Amino acid sequence: MKNISLLGSTGSIGTSTLEVVASHPTEFAVSALAGGRNINLMKEQIERFRPKVAAVIDEEQAGELKKILKNSRTLILYGAEGYREAASVADAHIVVSAIVGAAGLIPTLDAIDAGKDIALANKETLVMAGGIVLSRAAARGVRVIPVDSEHSAIFQCLQGSDPRSVRRIILTASGGPFLHVAREEMEAARPAQALKHPNWKMGRKISVDSATMMNKGLEVIEASWLFGLPVTEIDVLVHPQSIVHSLVEYRDGSVIAQLGEPDMRIPIAYALSWPQRLNRTGGTPLDLAAAGELTFLKPDFERFPALELSFRAAKAGGTLPAVLNAANEIGVTAFLEEQIGFYDISRIVERVFTRHDWKEEPSLAEILEADRWARVEALNIVKGMIK
Repeated sequence: MKNISLLGSTGSIGTSTLEVVASHPTEFAVSALAGGRNINLMKEQIERFRPKVAAVIDEEQAGELKKILKNSRTLILYGAEGYREAASVADAHIVVSAIVGAAGLIPTLDAIDAGKDIALANKETLVMAGGIVLSRAAARGVRVIPVDSEHSAIFQCLQGSDPRSVRRIILTASGGPFLHVAREEMEAARPAQALKHPNWKMGRKISVDSATMMNKGLEVIEASWLFGLPVTEIDVLVHPQSIVHSLVEYRDGSVIAQLGEPDMRIPIAYALSWPQRLNRTGGTPLDLAAAGELTFLKPDFERFPALELSFRAAKAGGTLPAVLNAANEIGVTAFLEEQIGFYDISRIVERVFTRHDWKEEPSLAEILEADRWARVEALNIVKGMIK
């Protein structure tokens, strides 16, 4: 039996993780849950999985949750300290890091410091502080296992191979809802259009990131850290069908790919059970004959400038990836609130770039300060746009 602490239990990755857990009751139990503002869903999760600890955003949410839970032995905590407690709960064997955005960094570090293996779905953790996170994990003998479908695919394609034999890795991108939409139409796009992902069911923030292709850019940075490759050995291909989740090209010319239906329960289950494999949780097996033609396209950096900005940040390193992520989070929020336009997201990121005092080898404190600074700068730019 493997005990799990789940950070981000009310999000799309969190709910999918709990589906996997529920489908394999002899394999997994839940020690801790950390969720957002969806108190009713948290109540259901606590009653069903009976964790020792559950954490929510603030004291008010915690008080409300305590009122609606009856005869529960779960300790209800809140805020940053509550999340940190959930991340390091004593009897957890593995922590699923699925909090959205920069907020996932500190709880993930707490889990590593507590000696917990990490099933990493929060790409921002490595985008912001990949060197610090992985060096700390290595020092404590902690395994970091990717959950993102693309990084899980690469992880699977590398099994049993000498990493020195890798020539490059290729991340696939669906292209999102605007793949074949003219730039003029994208300029006028509204949030409802950006949220209509053609293949994946995801949260609002990551859906917008997929539409801008910022998500793929963040994944490039994450992949560089996870697999120890320079950005020059990481490529992106647009694959609209989302069947080939990523590929590894070896020096002898062989290319190995991982295929599957676009179902996040598959990489989640692999991360939780690795190196074993579980019976699938729901869904249907991949039918290649039914899938039909699989196509691949080069990304259009002009129509998707967020991807170019991500590569720029990845090559510079230092504090710039944290600035990229922070400015993007502010831009996406403003777009979802219909304060700015679709392309204004990448314009905000670029303007913040030009004002940043870059540091090459930052400490954790300097990374967190760069994150804070970039958010303030981005918010000021947003205010100027909506006057």
